[in-house]
Amino acid sequence: MPATAPDPADREPADLILFDLDGTLTDSAPGILAGFDRALTAVGVPLPGDDVRSHVVGPPMIDTFRSLGMTPDQVDRARAAYSEYYEESGWAENRVYDGVVDVLEAVAAAGVPMAVATSKNERVATRILEHFDLARFFGAIAGASDDGARRAKSDVVARALGLMGREPRATADGGTPAVVMVGDRDHDVFGAGHWGIPVALVEWGYGLPAEHAAASWSVPTPQALSDLLATTMVAA
Repeated sequence: MPATAPDPADREPADLILFDLDGTLTDSAPGILAGFDRALTAVGVPLPGDDVRSHVVGPPMIDTFRSLGMTPDQVDRARAAYSEYYEESGWAENRVYDGVVDVLEAVAAAGVPMAVATSKNERVATRILEHFDLARFFGAIAGASDDGARRAKSDVVARALGLMGREPRATADGGTPAVVMVGDRDHDVFGAGHWGIPVALVEWGYGLPAEHAAASWSVPTPQALSDLLATTMVAA
């Protein structure tokens, strides 16, 4: 069973907020799904139904390809086809969710640092955040490495913590204090939970209702997220 964070009521106020990207800050599904379809077509794998497609956005794409039973060669070719499409044009098939900038401005005004922790390629994530003028809010942007070795959510969370000068401490060792993660999928919960970090899942993202049961909080709107963070952050 993946680790999850302890009860947030038992934790000290947060002085660092981590944000997921896809499904949390931006609606990137159109470009990701178009790239996914392009990749499967390139390797001759039939396009799956909505039951599979509903889980595509969020987890590392290489893991999704493997879950479809592809051979190692097919995975490599599918990954190359996806990357070619997404880095050329798919990344721009994207938009910032309404109200997200207000959330980021409120956290910034409170003087609490923020970082991004995403399973998306770090270079592409940086390009997206810069394109939408969101990079200015974050002290670090941590994502998957080019070779895919760093792609698990727990690994990118650890990278974000390190870039922000924090030492990741596993849940078994007491967890990483004074940090909150905001995401939209259960892999955000379990990835941050590995380091003892509580997670707020946003309901405007791609997570299914059952995924929210594992989160410390489930928030329906950006305003609700702002209100929650105001109660969990260190007072300025």
